[in-house]
Amino acid sequence: MSALRRFAIASLATATVGALVPAAASSAPPPISQANQITDVQKAQRAIKGMSLEDKIGQMFVLFAYGPDANTPDARNTALYGVATPAEVVAKYHPGGWIYFNARDNVQNPTQLATYSNQLQTAAVKEGLHLPLTIATDQEQGVVVRIGPPATQFGGNMAHGASRSTADARTAAGITGRELKAMGIREDYAPVADVNVNALNPVIGVRSFSSDPKLVSDMVVAQVQGYQNDAGIAATAKHFPGHGDTVDDSHTALPTINHTREQWETIDAPSFRAAIKAGIDSIMTAHIVVPSLDPSGDPATLSKPILTGVLRGELGFKGLIVTDALEMAAVRAKYGDAEVAVRAIEAGADQVLLPPAPDVQFKAVVDAVKSGRISERQIDASLLRILLMKIKNGVLFQPFVDPAKIATTVGTPASLATAQRIVDKSVTLVKNNTSTLPLTNTPRSILVTGWGVTTTQSLANSLAKRGATTTVAQTGAAPSDAAIADAVTKAQANDVTVVLTQKAWDTKVTDKLAKQQKLVKDLLATGRTVIVVAVRDPYDIAYFDEAPTYLATYGYAAVSMESLAKVLYGEIAPTGKLPVDIPVAGQPQTPLYPFGHGLSW
Repeated sequence: MSALRRFAIASLATATVGALVPAAASSAPPPISQANQITDVQKAQRAIKGMSLEDKIGQMFVLFAYGPDANTPDARNTALYGVATPAEVVAKYHPGGWIYFNARDNVQNPTQLATYSNQLQTAAVKEGLHLPLTIATDQEQGVVVRIGPPATQFGGNMAHGASRSTADARTAAGITGRELKAMGIREDYAPVADVNVNALNPVIGVRSFSSDPKLVSDMVVAQVQGYQNDAGIAATAKHFPGHGDTVDDSHTALPTINHTREQWETIDAPSFRAAIKAGIDSIMTAHIVVPSLDPSGDPATLSKPILTGVLRGELGFKGLIVTDALEMAAVRAKYGDAEVAVRAIEAGADQVLLPPAPDVQFKAVVDAVKSGRISERQIDASLLRILLMKIKNGVLFQPFVDPAKIATTVGTPASLATAQRIVDKSVTLVKNNTSTLPLTNTPRSILVTGWGVTTTQSLANSLAKRGATTTVAQTGAAPSDAAIADAVTKAQANDVTVVLTQKAWDTKVTDKLAKQQKLVKDLLATGRTVIVVAVRDPYDIAYFDEAPTYLATYGYAAVSMESLAKVLYGEIAPTGKLPVDIPVAGQPQTPLYPFGHGLSW
């Protein structure tokens, strides 16, 4: 048995959820680095020597399970894995990683997540391999958030791009990272390094910092520093080799990026190069075809020329490569699930995320190694990177957290105040043609309508705090004619209407009949004062440019609505600048409002 595993067992064998942090107890043996001064690489190599092939391959899988704790059976787990509880999933596969989803009933609150993490780690360290998990989630902030309040919420990446403050982007990542770490989460699948140069991109949009490669690169570096240097968790730049110029969603189709090699070097590569130079721990692959990098038609996740040739060879990345979710349609159709897992590892991936047929895919990878199709040396190289990241972020020897410390770490008044200050800088005033803004303090009635049950109510609450009499008429992402008529009637009875739009440009998926556009135009036709606010992508104005007053918030969390209310009432002047071009509708190369545009007073 290796020295690494002996230490892990000695430190963790008596661990229980109640014990919380046994590795920090005075009775625990000293870390290996203190005991015999061997390097991290040597520690990891010693562990690898004692592992079976199945153990090694288990570490290359990142799994999830249904339910809010590790010990409660769930029939959905039985259907997927053949065992009922998350703890049994850990025992069966010995996975190297785990991922939390709010949509899969994993998330109730931060204290529950801390307890869940401890339960999973208890299962991991008491079963055979005795290696703790790297628990991850997608806490990008903004529109992709797995853990909501009371965890601190921020405006998201494009909001950071609008503020232009790399210091604030780093601060936000540091706060997010420290809160995740308190919950037992040691890896964030963030930041997004994609450069959103396509206003019709259905899957990235405001998840990107900007359409400008330099601004994206600077923000990515700042967030890598925040997550890794300040919070001590792993960051993951995604989605390599760049998902910013597509009109297809890789969750449902296989996009093709037709950038020339020169365009890729100029647009997509800089942010990943910057992340690598900053010491990024992990990079996530994209399920996209890029013919200029690999003409085979295979998605990048399955492309050896892209992952091994470009990412490893040309860009010199030495960290961990993790696939995007293998359950996504873009990567499954061509080869079938078993072959996909093998091809991803053949291409150079170190970990496969969310395999949709885990038994089949696990066996396929084992068989591929036993047959010689994949060398065990390659498996060992991936395993070395996996273990080195576990050592670096501290999970190997201190996997447990103290749920009692959540209250003093997660969503503290100081963090919430900092988040509000940061988001305040991002609101962008695109049009104020009738000088409607800022509103005076005169008592008035305001209708808040448009998209979002919680978002419209959040804004109404913020306006009411400022003396307005508010009415809410939420209409959804694809308003019915009756909902539009009701909003118009209510608008005629109010002094001001604020209408929130969410991807009103997207008539392919979000709003196929363009009813958000109709809502805005019908409200404008009342002749009443109407303020239009895009609470997601800023591109909506191109489809109703007759609106005289238009703002972009880039996100719809309560913190963003409070910042919007401050701007509407003139408590703060808008300082956000567009981090993208807003093109003329149907003319993607013609800016209607250019990068850098933003009004103030």
